[in-house]
Amino acid sequence: MDLLFLKRIVDFGVIGFLVLLSILSLTFFIERLSYYKKVDPAKFKNHKLLENALTKHLTTIGSIASNAPYIGLLGTVLAIMITFASIGNSGLDAAKIMSSIALALKTTAVGLVVAICSMFFYNILVRYTETILAHFDEEV
Repeated sequence: MDLLFLKRIVDFGVIGFLVLLSILSLTFFIERLSYYKKVDPAKFKNHKLLENALTKHLTTIGSIASNAPYIGLLGTVLAIMITFASIGNSGLDAAKIMSSIALALKTTAVGLVVAICSMFFYNILVRYTETILAHFDEEV
């Protein structure tokens, strides 16, 4: 197989997966925000039932936030391995090596962006959850 073809598969596969995760994180964030705006804590029998309803999808957003950098790093490692394989096949060319390594780092950058955004979403939702639960506890 052609190494350029493998590099494209790694790039598009990893970046595509990270984009999918970011869309999932954003979708859950928007869904949770709309749920928090319309939830009526008085309809819940106890604290635990309300907490379970409020924290739905928070684990998924947190998991995306914590794992996206590793997924990006995996893409970078695979791309650098492919770069070294191409160096072994075609010889040393400093400009080619530097540009290939620089391009390989883009998956880590995308992974960090997805992680930062997801962590931001997670923290906002956790704060909303804490606020709603505190109001519920005051009323009971």
